[in-house]
Amino acid sequence: MKSIKSVYKIGNGPSSSHTVGPYHAAHIFARRYPDADAYRVTLYGSLAFTGEGHATGKAIKSGLPTAEVVFDRETTDLPHPNTMLFTALKDGREIGRNRIFSVGGGSIRIEGEESDEDVEVYPQRNFTEVINLCRARSLNLAQLIYRMEDLSLRPYLAEVWKAMKDSIRRGLSAEGILPGGLGVARKAKLLYEKRCYNESADVTMNRVIASYAYAVSEENADENVVVTAPTCGSCGVLPSVMYYMESERGFPEEEILDALAVAAMVGNVIRTNASISGAECGCQAEIGSACSMTAAALASLYGMNIDQIEYAAEIAMEHNLGLTCDPVKGLVQIPCIERNAVAAMRAISAVNLSRFLYSTRKISFDEVVATMYRTGKDMDEKYRETSHGGLSQIYYGNAL
Repeated sequence: MKSIKSVYKIGNGPSSSHTVGPYHAAHIFARRYPDADAYRVTLYGSLAFTGEGHATGKAIKSGLPTAEVVFDRETTDLPHPNTMLFTALKDGREIGRNRIFSVGGGSIRIEGEESDEDVEVYPQRNFTEVINLCRARSLNLAQLIYRMEDLSLRPYLAEVWKAMKDSIRRGLSAEGILPGGLGVARKAKLLYEKRCYNESADVTMNRVIASYAYAVSEENADENVVVTAPTCGSCGVLPSVMYYMESERGFPEEEILDALAVAAMVGNVIRTNASISGAECGCQAEIGSACSMTAAALASLYGMNIDQIEYAAEIAMEHNLGLTCDPVKGLVQIPCIERNAVAAMRAISAVNLSRFLYSTRKISFDEVVATMYRTGKDMDEKYRETSHGGLSQIYYGNAL
């Protein structure tokens, strides 16, 4: 498996596969062909169908200001549902091209080439092998990760955590209507401040964590800076729970960073053996993965054993199986923002169950990851980030 650092990428929303990845691809292509006087970028598959709502053209033009962006909604039989063809021109003649795939979480693959992210850090391929190594060396997950990664991991996690907290704080203070035409109002500030007079401690916790999830997701929808965890569309789940644990429960930052490392290992296993791309496997690959990562992080933060951590991650993914990706109008707003808050609550419930029932479990985390991948491949294309089915076709607001 690759370094866990690439699970977390700091960048502008609203979509890791539709904005962070394409921007990165455009930046690379511009460096390769600096003498070109024109560029053409053709988007296929999910990028073509939802790229306008996801600001893909805007992201590409940030890296290639003169690029002509073409949305090809006819071509099928693609090697990946997020395929881009970059072409460089000079005096009307083609001087270079690259086919590039945005594979989820802001990561890209250039056809026929290896990337910096292809460097193997872990010889282990799945969670079972990671756990076996932990037991053989008498290490917990965080300790193993720090031994396998280089010294830059800890400072990077601190940078990631700061960016996560910044997105929560900005989102809690912002108001107004999100861009895109759906007329969706920001709700994080309202939810955070709207305390009922007889609110119980549990209701307060749920409301506050949900407001944090809304805050990050609304920042993402507004094309502001967020952290993929593991994607932009699911960026509010992990930060919301971790921020509550630090600010309200008093967990120190050092322990939060360890929990982020554990979460990233879970995300790493998922992307290695399945996918974190909504265009490839539906929202189960995004929100389901984020929910699993958050459950594992929280279980680790609570000092639970490795079996309890695995079971928490497994429960969280299992009960997101089949979750479709059907963004209304191709925007990362409905149902995406609310879905982040719901997934945060589900992650907490998964941890509570795993604490007491881990010794009774029948399904391994690796098995549920394999199931998610098969389910995603079986899922009709219209439920995989094309806005051709589900809520995106049923819902008709004033703007549609």
